[in-house]
Amino acid sequence: MRIAKTDIPVKIDAPGAVARQALNFGDASTCGKISGEYFSLEAGTDIAPLLKGLKGDLCQSPHWGYMLKGNVTVGYEDGSQESVNGGDLFYWPPGHTVKVREDAEVVLFSPQDEHRKVLDHMLKKMQG
Repeated sequence: MRIAKTDIPVKIDAPGAVARQALNFGDASTCGKISGEYFSLEAGTDIAPLLKGLKGDLCQSPHWGYMLKGNVTVGYEDGSQESVNGGDLFYWPPGHTVKVREDAEVVLFSPQDEHRKVLDHMLKKMQG
């Protein structure tokens, strides 16, 4: 799920300050500790090969985040895809993969234990 900044409802509009709030943007109640992550991703990067061997060959950690710049295509377990662009807030549920279309800078918030397992798996794949 992605939402462009301009589509996030304005909660406060005061001189010098605008606050936007997207309600019901995922449920983190069962996630335990959360990690804050910053990714710099080059155009052409496709993480799918690094996810082989995980359930469904997909990332099984949910992520909440903000795309600072760039463009990625996120593919989901059900076969659907969506494009996430610079300036978008997003929630990626478990069961996804990512392909980078334009150089991207991404901030993620993820359940640290689940995402650590995925990142460790990816590192092992990179090491051969």
